[in-house]
Amino acid sequence: MNMSDIENKIKKLREEIRRHEYLYYVLQKPEISDAEFDSLMKELKELENKYPQYRDEYSPTNRVGGQASNEFNPVKHNPPMLSLENCYSEEEFKEWHNRIVKIVGKSFEMVAEAKIDGLSCAIEYENGKLVRASTRGDGETGEDVTANVKAIKSVPLAINLPQNSFIEIRGEVYLNKKDFEKINKTQEENGEDLFSNPRNAASGSLRQKDPNITAKRNLRFMVHSYANVRGIAEPKTQWEYFKLCDNLSIPTNYIKRLCSKPEEVIEFYKKTEEERENLDFEIDGIVVKINDFSIQRILGNTAKSPRWAIAFKFKAEQAKTKIKNVIFSVGRTGILTPVASLEPVKCGGVIISSSTLHNFDEIKRLDAKVGDTVIIERAGDVIPKIIRVLKEERTGEEKEIIPPKKCPACQSELHKDEVYIRCINPECPEQIRRTIIHFASRDAMNIEGLGENTVDALIEKKLIKTITDIYKLKKEDLLQLDLFKEKKASNLLNQIEKSKKNNLNKLIYALGIRHVGEKTAEILAQKFTDLKKLSEAKEEELSSINEIGPTIANSISDFFKQENVKKMIEEFEALGLNTKYRNEIKSLKLNGLSFVFTGELDGMTRNEAEKKVMELGGKISSSVSSKTSYLVAGKDPGSKYEKAKKLGVKIISEKEFLDIIK
Repeated sequence: MNMSDIENKIKKLREEIRRHEYLYYVLQKPEISDAEFDSLMKELKELENKYPQYRDEYSPTNRVGGQASNEFNPVKHNPPMLSLENCYSEEEFKEWHNRIVKIVGKSFEMVAEAKIDGLSCAIEYENGKLVRASTRGDGETGEDVTANVKAIKSVPLAINLPQNSFIEIRGEVYLNKKDFEKINKTQEENGEDLFSNPRNAASGSLRQKDPNITAKRNLRFMVHSYANVRGIAEPKTQWEYFKLCDNLSIPTNYIKRLCSKPEEVIEFYKKTEEERENLDFEIDGIVVKINDFSIQRILGNTAKSPRWAIAFKFKAEQAKTKIKNVIFSVGRTGILTPVASLEPVKCGGVIISSSTLHNFDEIKRLDAKVGDTVIIERAGDVIPKIIRVLKEERTGEEKEIIPPKKCPACQSELHKDEVYIRCINPECPEQIRRTIIHFASRDAMNIEGLGENTVDALIEKKLIKTITDIYKLKKEDLLQLDLFKEKKASNLLNQIEKSKKNNLNKLIYALGIRHVGEKTAEILAQKFTDLKKLSEAKEEELSSINEIGPTIANSISDFFKQENVKKMIEEFEALGLNTKYRNEIKSLKLNGLSFVFTGELDGMTRNEAEKKVMELGGKISSSVSSKTSYLVAGKDPGSKYEKAKKLGVKIISEKEFLDIIK
């Protein structure tokens, strides 16, 4: 193969990979399996490494790998990225429409589309290459997040535009509901604060200093607005602009309609609201824009909003109450979470008396103060949240919410950690309490009977101060506690003794290392096979593992450098805990078979089912492909179910799965 053939081969591979990315991440109609896609990517990487003269910074292989950033540089928006005026009823929408008809003196077409609950982002392409991406910021100035946007797989790094061309597109960065749930599960496993909604999670993910973390969050993007073009024919309407983006493989909103009358918009609004719960992503209304750009230019903007567009919002269950106080809860990893104590109010069928404020960025965004009258919102089973402060009802007696200077649990000095405030004292009693509760939990060391109330009672009696104290408990200690009799004390001691035999991955997860969930713990256990070896691993060695990026590696390294942790590992061995990894495959009954689980199981947890598969030599995957042997479908299966049907993957019930593993 001559050099010209090699160059053509590389170009064709890039085009093929971009096509499959578009099919998978935008159209959700994959033509090949994950393994086949990975094979194409591997082949391209090998060729680019072997022939560096043909490398291209816009190749699909360069989506992730940018350096972690210490700051996001300011980006001036031209034109400004304005916010939309809202309406909440058919009457308000008709008033807006009639007002515009009077101004322009004629009827007009409108584009109505689902309003995705994410954050706005501007993306610029020069000569067909992605050169810059920025957040909305205050509308006039945003922040440069180019490296992170390049990690969003639905955003093309290169598009089919000629030389000397330029296009700036504006759209919404968002998370699918399932990906949001996964992120919050990981946050919970790692002792981090949960995100209140997909929009906050998307915002936090896009502003990560390490683009490798952004890549793992599976963010998505959809175009919603026109900004600028040069060097190509300028679109005349919003609908024409969407067609241009579709032709360039830039994802547009598939929930949209071209309407000629306000009644058609209202019909679209009602239909979209009905289908809202079945969508993969959160929406909070529809956006209506005048289709003709020439009319848009005539109408212009107010100081804050375009006159030619309006957000027609859905109604949520809301209630008015007051912030009585703000207290600070200390999490397992030392993060302080501000929690608003509210005057009790009924909302969404339940009495609400508190709501998390998440962090001080959220307090600043809300401009919330103690004593403020606020609107809280609760939809379905969603955690109640403060959505708005009624500043017009202020009396002047409201008080600023001031970040504490010392930890409320141990009085140690606090440290700023990105958007969080953190107590870094390893002896902090509240962190120790939560660490012990996590250590004994079901997915960790699974010490049945050592729940939150028992841990609190043991700490109060000064019977335990650290994790290792669990393994020094005697029956006479437990009998000092209320509700503990002979049998209950014996049962708990048996559970503690039984936990010593747990495999190493369980112990690693139980330690509560920041960013280390169950799957990462399994990877570390298999890689190092010994807790002491893991504790001595260098940061470079950790970050060289495929599934572990620099942030996780740094967290693991910092954890094991602590003197109290070194002492704890020595005590584990002396107390008889298993600190080595053992291969738990009991048979090869499922060898060569791969399983994916979706929906809720009745007889066991997802983790227990996956463990059974691995014990019998099978493989677990988080995504369905043509190579999947079985999809096990429980109650309320997700999108994996439909994908499995399309690919012809065998779908079985929980009962059929249990028959297979017997």
